[in-house]
Amino acid sequence: MLSIAELADRLARDAEAVCRHYLSAGRKAGNYWIVGDVANSKGKSLYVHLSGPRSGRWADGATGQYGDLLDLVRETCGLVDFRDVADEARRFLREPQPDPAASRTDYALDIPPVNRPAVERARRLLRMTQPFAGTLADRYLRRRGILHASQFPALRYHPSCYYRDLVTERITSYPALIAAVTDPFGTITGVHRTYLECSGLDPDSVGKAKVDTPRRALGQLLGNAVRFRLPVQGPVPVLAAGEGLESMLSLGAVIPDMPMVSALTANHLAAFRLPAGCLRLYIAADADSAGRHGIVRLSRRAQALGILPLVLAPELGDFNEDLRRLGPARLTAHLRSQLAPEDALAFLPA
Repeated sequence: MLSIAELADRLARDAEAVCRHYLSAGRKAGNYWIVGDVANSKGKSLYVHLSGPRSGRWADGATGQYGDLLDLVRETCGLVDFRDVADEARRFLREPQPDPAASRTDYALDIPPVNRPAVERARRLLRMTQPFAGTLADRYLRRRGILHASQFPALRYHPSCYYRDLVTERITSYPALIAAVTDPFGTITGVHRTYLECSGLDPDSVGKAKVDTPRRALGQLLGNAVRFRLPVQGPVPVLAAGEGLESMLSLGAVIPDMPMVSALTANHLAAFRLPAGCLRLYIAADADSAGRHGIVRLSRRAQALGILPLVLAPELGDFNEDLRRLGPARLTAHLRSQLAPEDALAFLPA
């Protein structure tokens, strides 16, 4: 039976075959396999080294996820227990299955190591930011119907944030909306960047920068989130958790007093560490397959902790689209029908 280290090494020796099997939506580009994300979506955010000393190592520039090919197997297959990950890797390599009675002491915990340099870079970047109000990032969110984002300390602005092309390695810089990612104790563990630019002559016509991945994360995201109105200490009886930053800010625009978090991706939503004292969890995921996957996984975890999971569904693609195209009054009415009666009374306007 191969050890965990030997399994990772065997997978790395044939990294391209692993990628073609588990990330079939991607493509080879030089010494990299390029794909959208660990859910095997089309795109260019996630890249895997195919040879050399870093063969098998991968990172997702949009979410901050990283790891070796065993981590990749775990994420793409939606596995939780590391024994199942090892079994799947052995199946791929056509290795015999281990004895079920064998000791599990050689299995690492299913927790990725903290990338301390990345966390430190994220904190350093955050120290270089400016207050949010009145900036290009503020104007960007206002154009998307989010008028009061400057009240949230988690949001900051960087006037010239570096952007590195993952294929060409070319470095440029753009203004960026910066969101602080924190753990349950309020410690900064990462940042999320939305690169921006003005289009045309109108200074108010600000949008996402025209680059391959205008949204990127840096640091340790797993289990953590961008937090809005969420106390560092004390119970949180009612919480709304979702994926995208703008989607959750749109919900916050019409449910102004409910604690909320943005986990930034469906995979990180599924792994979000729920706060103590939570009784009802509203899960606001986007209307796509990755969003549904995040809903199911987080719902199961919530139920195991005795928390009632309730789903908030948008009428259109996401809640920001609802806010912009349908308006706040209709979004409020749509949410009223989905909230528990006591929460509708407590959090929505009469």
